[in-house]
Amino acid sequence: MLPRGSPVRPEAIERAVLDVIGTLVAELAPPRAGEAIGLDDSLDHDLGLGSLERVELLLRLGQRFGVVLPDPIVASASTPRDLAQAVATAVPALTEEGPPATWAPLTPGMAAPDSARLLTDVLRWHAEHHPERPHLFLRQEDGSERPLHYGELWASASAVAAALFHEGLQHGDTVGLMLRTERAFFPCFLGILLAGGVPVPLYPPFRMDHLEEYVERQVGILRNAGAQVLITFDEAKRVGTLLKARVPSLRRTLTPAGLDWKDAVAPPVRLEDSDAALIQYTSGSTGAPKGVLLTHAQLLANIRAIGQALRIHPEDVAVSWLPLYHDMGLIGSWLMPLYYGIPLAILSPLAFLARPSRWLRAVHHHRGTLAAAPNFAYDLCVRKVEDAELEGLDLSSWRVALNGSEAVSPETIERFTRRFAPHGFQPGTMFPAYGLAEVGVALTFPPVGRPPHIEAIEREHFTRRREARPAHEGEETPLRFVSCGRPLPGYQVRIVDGAGRPIGERVEGRIEFRGPSMTPGYFHAPEATRAVLHDGWMDSGDLGYLAGGELYVTGRSKDLIIKAGRNLYPTELEEVVGELPGIRKGCVAAFGLPSEELGTERLVVVAETRERGEEARARLRAAILDRVTAVLGLPPDEVVLAPPGAVRKTSSGKIRRSATREAYVHGELLRGRRAVLVQYARLAGAHLRAHGGRVASTVGPALYTVYLSVLMLLTALMLGVGLVTVRSGPSTDRLVRRIARWMLRAAGCPVRVEGLEHLRGPGPWVLVANHVSYVDSVAILAALPVDFRAVAKQEVRSWPLVGAAVRGAGHLTVDRFDTARGVEGAAHVTEVLRQGTSLLIFPEGTCARGPAMLPFRLGAFKAAVEAGRPVVPIHLEGTQCILRPGSRLQRPGHITLSVGEPIIPAAEGWPEMVRLRDMARARLDHPVSAPTL
Repeated sequence: MLPRGSPVRPEAIERAVLDVIGTLVAELAPPRAGEAIGLDDSLDHDLGLGSLERVELLLRLGQRFGVVLPDPIVASASTPRDLAQAVATAVPALTEEGPPATWAPLTPGMAAPDSARLLTDVLRWHAEHHPERPHLFLRQEDGSERPLHYGELWASASAVAAALFHEGLQHGDTVGLMLRTERAFFPCFLGILLAGGVPVPLYPPFRMDHLEEYVERQVGILRNAGAQVLITFDEAKRVGTLLKARVPSLRRTLTPAGLDWKDAVAPPVRLEDSDAALIQYTSGSTGAPKGVLLTHAQLLANIRAIGQALRIHPEDVAVSWLPLYHDMGLIGSWLMPLYYGIPLAILSPLAFLARPSRWLRAVHHHRGTLAAAPNFAYDLCVRKVEDAELEGLDLSSWRVALNGSEAVSPETIERFTRRFAPHGFQPGTMFPAYGLAEVGVALTFPPVGRPPHIEAIEREHFTRRREARPAHEGEETPLRFVSCGRPLPGYQVRIVDGAGRPIGERVEGRIEFRGPSMTPGYFHAPEATRAVLHDGWMDSGDLGYLAGGELYVTGRSKDLIIKAGRNLYPTELEEVVGELPGIRKGCVAAFGLPSEELGTERLVVVAETRERGEEARARLRAAILDRVTAVLGLPPDEVVLAPPGAVRKTSSGKIRRSATREAYVHGELLRGRRAVLVQYARLAGAHLRAHGGRVASTVGPALYTVYLSVLMLLTALMLGVGLVTVRSGPSTDRLVRRIARWMLRAAGCPVRVEGLEHLRGPGPWVLVANHVSYVDSVAILAALPVDFRAVAKQEVRSWPLVGAAVRGAGHLTVDRFDTARGVEGAAHVTEVLRQGTSLLIFPEGTCARGPAMLPFRLGAFKAAVEAGRPVVPIHLEGTQCILRPGSRLQRPGHITLSVGEPIIPAAEGWPEMVRLRDMARARLDHPVSAPTL
């Protein structure tokens, strides 16, 4: 330890830091002959120190200097010089850790009532019934905790909603949420919902040496989401600027400080439980991240099922370090305790990685009962928590240690249970589970309190026939799989073969599921949606088998390697190779490549190592060959020893095998990452190109927008004069149609109608159309040669000119906010249909801002069922370039109306309304061209 009494020269700190790093690197790999470690060497690429090695390094630096380094240094430090500067400014260790402040004993928690239909209803109920009750205990950097009460959370979320309303956020707008685990995240997430927006959590930037990859990934997500606003923290504003230049929809980048409108109140936004509450993007471990849209009803359905399965009771206490951009951290570890009114002690992922014992200590101090983590976290605790840190630790309160989000290792379960049993951890506490973003977070749970079920399976029989036959005692290398339990209440799981046919127990196949929180599909990705939805079931993309009604997950279907008629599972290979000395644990990828010469797939194993000497690398290759052959009975076709950082990973640390395979095929695997300055330069170039291209591309649309504005004024003048001179009724209807046709021709937007033969039979019909532009009704009036009455919202009647045209032509309106008047209006609509007049209804209720359709309301289908009249879907394409909600520049375009086959009601009542709705949506829900802004 360096002396504390007098100032320490920077040179002395730098030498000592290099000495600590040199010792650690020498332990990890033999010293590099003739090479000394420099202050500006890359920790990642030159020295091979990834996240787990940095955890060890920070512990050693803390012990050497008697200080506590800030948690963000785990991720942000790039060189030994960064670490030396952090040591020079760090606080003494004596001031860091200790038990959190003792808070007043909490009364038992109270769950939100079943009548809560929205997440915002849940928060409002808690804020009204116990505003002073702590909801969160958020760990600060100095080890203290700061409580956040329900009343505070409601007030802060309301302030955020008011600020976003002032910024022009409209109902259904998506908002990127790029925040760390900090107090601001919680009111920002809920404030977006209160303002009628849809939060899109993003993982924040941590590693500047991965900046270019990070920006490219977030650009893809934000473009797909059509984000209007990005909320981020001060240190990431520069990254936000880079993103804003590349994402056309992004209007503003804001920080939480700019959204803290104290005592401000946003106008109330009317929300339905069918409104979107969240778009969470999948990790992208097998491809590009896909957006999973979940409604309020779906989120609450999954949360309630989790609570029922876990037997949540008022005395429960949750503890979490999981990132809030991840489904298990956001839904399972925060929103679930929010609903049930139980306290949550939360620390940041960096606090956990810097010192894993903090998680266990939080369980101890708070008498935590519920805590979840991926498998690697339990393994990290076994390997990185020192015996001295366990003194006095009591984990006996912990009743559910949920293990999910990645493959569950039998060895990790056994090691963790064995290591922490002397400290009160019970075998029945370990809780292997299965879930995925497409269902919210959780799908299957084992019984609470039961020790994990682990099966040993005959390897040869399983890999060749896909039948899970229990291994006999003499089996040397059986496959071992962990039971993830049964489906949650209200959910179903089945195993199907390649043709989608259900198969029997103990036969491996694709895992499909359905349930009340299943997403209707991937956001703005209809092809990906069609690929996974089959007759109401969704393909998880995972493989597994059922035994005794319980699910055993065996791997990802896209990652399965088929070699010589055998199915090989990369997770098993990666685990056994990662145990070899000299190989970076958790940094191994195994994948297959088609080979015409072999007539089967080649097995490639990529393993990261710091070894540089040829002899050492040759020994390492031989060791990998021997280990894989011993386990599988056949050797890999190629072993690639790669430098640190070569194996691609997701934000949550999962191996991206497909991305690693692509890098291998294209010869990019062994290239090191570009220097940070080079990445900044490339991103700045992309920024300038995007900005210049956007300016150049707006000249023509700007001129057209001016022309269209003049044309609309002229159209309004013609309509005003016409309404004065013609009678109400059919004459007004004919006038409006003629003006609509003239306006579209003058605007350079010809209209083509397809499928008119579907309207040649006797009417009336219920015409239902998708809604992406304010021009949609104009196009239908201009081009559809049938008599109908449109059904619009009540507010339209008060609009200048438009309201007069609606009243004069006899179109119908319905009050959306007054229930009694709304029911009366719906009955009138049905009566008009019964009397022989066709109806035009936009079942989305309002214009969709993105290519994907909004949830359908049931009014149109209720009228069709009650009157016994067919529903005719009409798909509009091309109008989204003109007068799209939120767009400033317009473009002319060709408009197409595609009239579909009528859907005939076959029964009465609610189920038939839902059937008609789903069939109509299925016929309308195909790709809609998005405008290029």
